[in-house]
Amino acid sequence: MPRDRRPAASIRILLAEDQRMMRGALALLLGMEEDMEVVAQVSAGDAIVDAVLTHRPDVALLDIELPGMSGLDAAAELREQAPDCRVLILTTFGRPGYLRRAMEAGAAGFLVKDGPVEELAAAIRRVLTGETVVDPALAAAALSAGPNPLTARECDVLKASADGSTVADIAACLHLSESTVRNYLSSAIGKTGTRNRMEAVREARQQGWL
Repeated sequence: MPRDRRPAASIRILLAEDQRMMRGALALLLGMEEDMEVVAQVSAGDAIVDAVLTHRPDVALLDIELPGMSGLDAAAELREQAPDCRVLILTTFGRPGYLRRAMEAGAAGFLVKDGPVEELAAAIRRVLTGETVVDPALAAAALSAGPNPLTARECDVLKASADGSTVADIAACLHLSESTVRNYLSSAIGKTGTRNRMEAVREARQQGWL
């Protein structure tokens, strides 16, 4: 439908996706829905909150792994700064840990990118009615996987060690003692059932805990 013939109450959508081709395709497909209008597009996570406050979308459609800030962290900020904007996570990575973190951040929905656009459009409409929309297979996997066993500080230490930083570097970055960093790393390795911190990082990421 041409823009000037859209319903007066079109659903306003913000897209946050760092892959230009995917972002363009989503904008085009959603723009073909008669009751939807993509009012903003961003490619970095740290641009999401400002764009939402500027354009006031009804729904923010967020990827998780974005430059600058993750979609999950942005969702948590939106809950505080733009509570009227409903957040729908759309990601390639259907990991149980991501789903749990998305719900804790206040997201209204969580879908993977391999579904048809008709399902995505329907999910957008449903979250605006107050529903929570979650991919059924992922919901079942999240229930069977259980909660994240890592503490917030263990996650911080694993994230800081992901680039191969030394214990001293991590301690300085997080304002901890080196012995405390070693204790957190040892605990995280044990909880993930891995042999070293790099394996622990990989396992935690695979589970969606980081």
